[in-house]
This record gives sequence, structure tokens and C-alpha cells, in this order.
Amino acid sequence: MVTGPWSRLMLQTADNFGLAFRLAAGARLAGRAVLDLLLPPSCVLCATSVAAPGLLCAQCFARTGFISEPCCVRCGVPFAATGQGGSDHLCPACREAPPGYGRARAALRYDAHARRLILPFKHADRTELAETLAPHMARAGAALLAEADLLVPVPLHRARLFHRRYNQAALLAFALGRRAGRPVLPDALQRVRATVSLGHASAAERAAALADAFAVRRSRADRLRGQRVLLIDDVMTSGATANGCVAALLAGGAAAVDVLVAARVPDPRLE
Repeated sequence: MVTGPWSRLMLQTADNFGLAFRLAAGARLAGRAVLDLLLPPSCVLCATSVAAPGLLCAQCFARTGFISEPCCVRCGVPFAATGQGGSDHLCPACREAPPGYGRARAALRYDAHARRLILPFKHADRTELAETLAPHMARAGAALLAEADLLVPVPLHRARLFHRRYNQAALLAFALGRRAGRPVLPDALQRVRATVSLGHASAAERAAALADAFAVRRSRADRLRGQRVLLIDDVMTSGATANGCVAALLAGGAAAVDVLVAARVPDPRLE
């Protein structure tokens, strides 16, 4: 044990550091209070006042299509009624062609209202919306987050990343990692082949376009090996992107992969 003047200096330094940390935290809180006074926080979708930044007002919250049970136990697609999934609680797509991941869950139905959150976040630099979406994703994927060793975002091709300047899936992964206390490996996957826009493509066209489009980065293979990975993305449509990433992660040594997204497109067969 260190004693004498050196010990007193160490204790004084620690006290000074703690004081500085508390002062900095107090300054941030004071600054936020002043900002809220000058510019009261408003709903992220409308001008209605809310209690804190990043929240939805009561009306916008009520219009949001949150996904809960009943849903497919495998891919998480919402069912219109209890019992729609049969005795195995699976949707037709998962029954016909089981996906490569273990389970997938989504926070929101991807409808006109959800697009008001997702599209500005994805295409209009509204990066702060990651903090709005993350709590709802954490609710929907609580079991998946509890079992995950690592969070890995779906990657963008470098050309698209250059134009967009940020990867929305990575922002969601970091927001979830902070909330759930889970490590994030943002560059575990790379998109080795660019693909055209798949907005109106069929499920088969999406699967063909995304075949072998993803790979594990060699420098991250050791970090992934034997880990239970939770793949993070903004929207799931047919699941082709998720399946492509899952195949790459499993081939790269991951023990298992689940998927958590902000929103997913409902299956019209189940409406």
C-alpha cells in the first residue's frame, strides 16, 4: 500500500477528477435545462410539446403500429389474430423455407406512419431518431438482447456509405448497445458487392441479388468466433438481407445469430 505524500497526492488527484466529472455532468444538465427552456422539446414527428427530447407525443404514439404477440415465433412477423400461426406458431414463409437465423423481432409495423420515422432517419440526416427507435427495439427484442454476446449492424457498401455519410443500422446498434450494456462490433461484416435498389423486388429477386454480397471482415473473425450475435437493421422486408448477413456470420464462426430491426413489412397473406 502506498503511503506518505505520494498517497495524499493520488487521493487528491482522484478527488479532483471526481469533482471535475461531477461539475461537467452538472454543466451538461444545466445546459440542457437552459436549452429546453429556450427551445422546449417537441415530438419527433410533429410540433407538439413533450417531456423530453426524442419522444413521441401521445397522438403520434397512439398511431404507431407497435408489434407484439401474436407473431411468428421465428421471424416475428405480426399475425392478424391469435391462432393464425397454427400449432407451431409459424408464418407460411418460415414454414415453407426456414430462415438461417434463430429468431427475428421488430418494434414497428412498416406502414405509412412508421415511414415517417424510418425514412428521415435513413435518408435525411435525422440521426437523432436512433435514440427514439432504440427503446422500442429494446422492448421488442428484450429476450434477444439478454442472450446476445455481440451486436453487429448490417453494413452498407462503401459507395453508399460515402454518399449517405452514416450507416443507420450502426447508429441503432450503438444506441441499443448503450441501453442493454452489450458490446457492438460495427465493422464485423462488410458488403463486398454493391446491389441495386430492391424496393420493388420480389423475395426471390432479393435473395438472388444479395447472394454472397456479405462477408466477415478477416480482422474481426477471432472476435466473432463462438459468439451469439444479434444482427441489427432498420427495416426487414423479405428477410433476404438478414439471411445473407446471417450466412456470412455463421460461415465466419459465429455460434448463432438472431435479428432485431426497427420495423418490418407485414406479410400480406396474414393481413
